Amino acid sequence: MLNAAVIGAGRIGKIHAENLVQRIPDTRVVAITDVNLAAAQETAARLNIPHASADYRDALRDGIDAVIICSSTDTHTQFIIEAAQAGKHIFCEKPIDLSLQRIDAALAAADRAGVKLQIGFNRRFDPNFRRVRDAVERGEIGQPHRLHIISRDPAPPPASYVRVSGGMFVDMTIHDFDMARFLIGADVDEIYTVAGVMVDPAIGAEGDVDTALIVLRFANGVIGSIENSRQAVYGYDQRVEVFGSGGSISTANNYPNSAVVSTGQNVYRDLPLNFFVERYTESYVVEMRAFVDAVVNDTPVTVGGSDGRAPVVMARAARKSYDENRPVKLSEVEND
Repeated sequence: MLNAAVIGAGRIGKIHAENLVQRIPDTRVVAITDVNLAAAQETAARLNIPHASADYRDALRDGIDAVIICSSTDTHTQFIIEAAQAGKHIFCEKPIDLSLQRIDAALAAADRAGVKLQIGFNRRFDPNFRRVRDAVERGEIGQPHRLHIISRDPAPPPASYVRVSGGMFVDMTIHDFDMARFLIGADVDEIYTVAGVMVDPAIGAEGDVDTALIVLRFANGVIGSIENSRQAVYGYDQRVEVFGSGGSISTANNYPNSAVVSTGQNVYRDLPLNFFVERYTESYVVEMRAFVDAVVNDTPVTVGGSDGRAPVVMARAARKSYDENRPVKLSEVEND
């Protein structure tokens, strides 16, 4: 039985706590903490977690094998370092940090302690995207030439969130940066960004963008592109295509049903799923199961610390490209 503790009882912390309690065997959540004690207590009562606290250090006490870090980004590095020093295996939501220096400190602490560190890029565990990766890996579409990712949110976040998020590239596009590396199986050398404010002027007032096209040049020669928008009025838009010398593979959006209505005027269906929690429900379960398996069976984690660092470097390059209106090599920002 793996004893785990969850730090953070916000939206993602509740998702992970629920999955650990209800859907992952041989795992026991023994504590949940949050600076908002009421939030921790509510989740603990609902899921029969024996201990709730406002002090994150209660998640690092003796008898706990692994800690699930779902707190605000600015706390991740500190909590990773302290958890590593306490000998706990660590699952941490993305991003690790906005500072590469702090990320490096967190990764070094985990390495020194010999604990496992998995980063929460759940989309790698989505069956649609996994199938695309399998096709590339097996050579089903020949040599990959082009990757295109469409990632559009159903509605923009409030300006108050944008102000502390680190910006769209590190908050939203970071998932797509990780997905690009995952699907192609190679690192990116250069990024060029065209972006603007087309959805909400309040986002621009905070110094951020809400619409972007990002071109990626991979080390293996593949050319990639990521299309982002903070608002797709029809729902959560998540699509991918990889085109290669022997064919292509693509994924469509997920829908609440497969029904199609055909009339004398139109042929139509219901809108796609409208929120990331609905779209990626199963991927959160599978990623946490993978973490638990790595700890229990002492095998490597599937999304390690270097996988958490690389998308932050890519986000920095994307922002620099936008600011300076030129392609930016990742080597320019690798150690910023």
